[in-house]
Amino acid sequence: MDFRSLFCCVSASEREGKGKKQSTWRIFSLKELHSATNNFNYDNKLGEGGFGSVYWGQLWDGSQIAVKRLKVWSNKAEMEFAVEVEILARHSAESLLDWKRRMSIAIGSAEGIAYLHHHATPHIIHRDVKASNVLLNSDFQAQVADFGFAKLIPDGATHVTTRVKGTLGYLAPEYAMLGKASESCDVYSFGILVLELASGKKPLEKLSSTMKRTITDWALPLACERKFSELADPKLNGNYVEEELKRIVFVALICAHNRPEKRPNMLEVVELLKGDAESKMRDLENDELFTSPKPLDCDDGSSGVEDSSDFISAETESKQEIEKVEV
Repeated sequence: MDFRSLFCCVSASEREGKGKKQSTWRIFSLKELHSATNNFNYDNKLGEGGFGSVYWGQLWDGSQIAVKRLKVWSNKAEMEFAVEVEILARHSAESLLDWKRRMSIAIGSAEGIAYLHHHATPHIIHRDVKASNVLLNSDFQAQVADFGFAKLIPDGATHVTTRVKGTLGYLAPEYAMLGKASESCDVYSFGILVLELASGKKPLEKLSSTMKRTITDWALPLACERKFSELADPKLNGNYVEEELKRIVFVALICAHNRPEKRPNMLEVVELLKGDAESKMRDLENDELFTSPKPLDCDDGSSGVEDSSDFISAETESKQEIEKVEV
């Protein structure tokens, strides 16, 4: 079937005017939309409706957009899309996650992963922990979802060597380079997720057309200097609990340590996030990681990484593939 794609994106901002809120609209070029969505990468896809798919995008200035790619052009599609965007623009402020909900999401998702690692039999490695795989119910309670890449860990095994799959920006270094999947890899991904939750930034931020900066490269120097207010999502407008923000940042960064042996397990993560381990928290604050602003993932101290596809192939693994289990 011959589909003609229509790319429509609106950056809607609300401003006060004549006693009521008004929407401002901006039209983007197709080139801008391709760049923002990484050529409509599958991992940027937020959902799909009857008229087309919606993709997340990030502009050169760091602002975020949603792009709907219509399958076919019709007056009905255009009208319904316009109504949809207008409704989203009017209610965008109401969907903001406040700090209490963000802390609840962090703890809830940590508890979910801890169950997979420590209570499920056999233990389960999720292998694709990221923001889009944490679902929220009507009460904003977190539920870890999408087990398409999950692996079972036999008793006594330290890791499973397998084909690398997942999303760049969330992948632990040892997994991305060597294919060694373990519970610690999920801990790393969780650290990135929590940084994203607290700061509102994406795991990889575009610095230029060919360079990206990891969220840890950005966050670690600020944590070392104890500049926590600069780490908080600006959309919170300063409405957060400073002690909890500090706790969540330290825990996230130690989880995302490039050395697996330095990362806590998920039971410890839950304990730290809940504030039930004061002595461990003090030790964490004094960890050598937070005495120098050296980036976590760049041993040479570089501030960016070369641009590449953000998604590692999600194709079905061959039944003939032999997986090596090391004990």
